[in-house]
Amino acid sequence: DAKATEGGLNVTLTIRLLMHGKEVGSIIGKKGETVKKMREESGARINISEGSCPERIVTITGPTDAIFKAFSMIALKFEEDINASMTNSTVTSKPPVTLRLVVPASQCGSLIGKGGSKIKEIRESTGAQVQVAGDMLPNSTERAVTISGTPDAIIQCVKQICVVMLESPPKGATIPYRPKPASAPIIFAGGQAFTIQGQYAIPHPDLTKLHQLAMQHPPFTPLGQTTPGFPGLDATTPTSSHELTIPNDLIGCIIGRQGSKINEIRQMSGAQIKIANATEGSAERQVTITGSPANISLAQYLINAR
Repeated sequence: DAKATEGGLNVTLTIRLLMHGKEVGSIIGKKGETVKKMREESGARINISEGSCPERIVTITGPTDAIFKAFSMIALKFEEDINASMTNSTVTSKPPVTLRLVVPASQCGSLIGKGGSKIKEIRESTGAQVQVAGDMLPNSTERAVTISGTPDAIIQCVKQICVVMLESPPKGATIPYRPKPASAPIIFAGGQAFTIQGQYAIPHPDLTKLHQLAMQHPPFTPLGQTTPGFPGLDATTPTSSHELTIPNDLIGCIIGRQGSKINEIRQMSGAQIKIANATEGSAERQVTITGSPANISLAQYLINAR
């Protein structure tokens, strides 16, 4: 996200960090005091993704100097946490501060350089460890870049990474990584759905409804015919339609081999599902679901589950 103004002095950048819940808690601080102080003192915008996820995305946006200031505050906070955790422990060697950046894969080549020359130069000049993940993060076109070292080494390293990112902006569309909620396993028992939380099974009414709908539905009704005895799905129920967009690289797992999965979803939900053809230059496909509200919600649930 490089917006260079004249002379390139005041360049706005966005850097995304991937953090564990515990690290995020440390950055937010009691009643949000720590992050508030970081925002005020650095002048950078710091946003934290919503989270019932084990991982969260922290987005830092602003002029480069504000970003470096925010990074130095984060690195020092992590350093403080490490020191605090060592006071009562028997560990003698001090672990380094570690940050994980999320970088569009199209920029990782420039960061690594020909034959690894650039990343080697960054490691040697800053003293930080830098690792670029070989694989993209799930359902995205981004990779994790892990930096570790002393707070000072990390800040020098981030400065050099920012320079590379500004010199070679991302190519093509980037599908950002979104951490998945820690999905509790679901158990269907006695016609009810339960999610497992810790050692308890919690009844889940929404899933139970969907499960019961799916169970009552004789699987092989010709599509478009309503089945007698399926409550809420008689011919008088108004049909409506709902549109979704799905990234191209995920559409395959919804369609399945020779359309097997999408047919299964059509049969289980009783909804009509149309997938638009891929359009040139777009990274997404339009999916239209038509049917009664119950059909549509079941189809959506099954598509999301895929």
